Amino acid sequence: MLELRDQIGKDVRLSGPAQRIVSIVPSQTELLFDMGLNEEVVGITKFCIHPKIWFETKTRVGGTKKLNLELIESLNPDLIIANKEENSKEEIEWLQARFVVYTSDILDLKQAYRMMRDIGYLTGRDLEVSKIIDNIENERLIYSSSGESQGNALYFIWKNPYMTVREDTFISSMMSMAGWENALDDEFESRYPVLEVADMIAFNPQYIFLSTEPYPFQEKDIHELQVSLPNAKILVVDGEMFSWYGSRLKKSFEYFANLRNTSY
Repeated sequence: MLELRDQIGKDVRLSGPAQRIVSIVPSQTELLFDMGLNEEVVGITKFCIHPKIWFETKTRVGGTKKLNLELIESLNPDLIIANKEENSKEEIEWLQARFVVYTSDILDLKQAYRMMRDIGYLTGRDLEVSKIIDNIENERLIYSSSGESQGNALYFIWKNPYMTVREDTFISSMMSMAGWENALDDEFESRYPVLEVADMIAFNPQYIFLSTEPYPFQEKDIHELQVSLPNAKILVVDGEMFSWYGSRLKKSFEYFANLRNTSY
């Protein structure tokens, strides 16, 4: 019997390593692939774009916040991998009433490592997960910012309206590890506040990061904001490097180092 408590405090019990897995979290889907699983994964979402071979061949069970619950039920999974923030509370609860669900809740690298170890345990891939974590840690040490501040930044995940991130988010934690302080203060109730251009001007950030996901910011969006914020350095950044908390972290710290080198 495999037993643990997931990151939202729910007990998870399996009779043995999971053999029919549905992943409804893109970054954790990629983790499953890098752990060496394949046939065991029977369902993913339409946003699980990595690895490409799975995106092209695995059954897609809808979007992260609008799942095809009947299709998931027909796949008869023995483990569903979800996330508190990326999936809807109502759909997670519907799934919990019928299946074994592991739900992650990740605000920093330490919690990401715990999630990886938990999933490794539930799938019989402890050794593979340890190697992935060691790889990430090696990259983090090699490409560390050495505590040097690069300045402060506003990080935007959406446009129309402009939506940014508060300090108590995984993205903000990764910004800090990359060397940038979050220019947003804590006066907002939402962890993903909406800002007007006037608010951005008031915060007077040294940098503005426009993420490639979930909203696909492009170079043209830089020019739109630069008119109102002529003193800010505005960059389009790879959102996966800041927000994916699975094995893609192996690539994040080298990316951050390159970003530091090119942001002047």
